[in-house]
Amino acid sequence: MTTMTSTGGVGSAVAGVDSRRTTTRALLAGGVLAGPLFGVVAAAQVLTRDGFDLTRQPLSLLALGDLGWIQITNFVLTGLLALAGAVGLRRTLRGEPAGTWGPALVAVHGIGLIIGGVLVSDPSMGWPAGAPEGAPDTLSWHAVGHGVGAMLAFGSLVVACLVFARRSSRAGERGWAAFSLGCALAAVVLLAWPDQDTISVRMALGCAVIFAWLTALCSRQLAR
Repeated sequence: MTTMTSTGGVGSAVAGVDSRRTTTRALLAGGVLAGPLFGVVAAAQVLTRDGFDLTRQPLSLLALGDLGWIQITNFVLTGLLALAGAVGLRRTLRGEPAGTWGPALVAVHGIGLIIGGVLVSDPSMGWPAGAPEGAPDTLSWHAVGHGVGAMLAFGSLVVACLVFARRSSRAGERGWAAFSLGCALAAVVLLAWPDQDTISVRMALGCAVIFAWLTALCSRQLAR
C-alpha cells in the first residue's frame, strides 16, 4: 500500500511538472507570435486600405475609419500575447538576473499596446478621408491616452533590451548582449531622428526592431 501511494505521488508530481512546462511553453509562444501578428496585420492594411499612405500617416491611424476595428483588435491581441510572453519569461527567469525587471517591462509593453488599441488617435494627416491634412490643433482625451499607451509600449521594451543586454554581458553572452543593445539603440535613433517628414515610416521601423527583439527573446527562452 505504501509503495503504491508513493508511486502515485511521484506520478502526480511528474504530471504537474509536465503540465507547468507545457503551459510555460504556450505562454512563451505567445511572446514569439506577438510581433509577427502585429506586423502582418498592419502590413496587410497598409497595402489594402484605399488612401492610406505610410509615408504620411502612422500605423496608429489605421484604427480609424470603417475598418478601424481591425487595427484596434491587432493592438489588443498583440498586447495580450505580449503579456502571455511576460508571464512565460517570469517563469523561466525566476531567481535569475533580470528575472524580475525583464518580464515586468515586457508586461508594461503589453499593457501599453492594449491601451493604444482601446484609446484611438484623432483623425489627422488626411486619414480617414476628410480628416485635416496636418496634425490636430488640440488632442482629445483618448488621443492623449493613445499616446501614453504608445510611449509605454515602445519605451518599456527599449529599456528591457538594455536590461537583458546587461544580463547577457555579465554572463559572457557577447552576441546576445550586442544584439539587445543594438536593438535598443536602433529603436531610439529611428524615433529621435530629427526629420518630421519620415516620422511615420521611422516609427514603423522602430516597432519592427523591438518586436523582432521580443520574438528572439521569447524564442530563446522557449528553446531552454
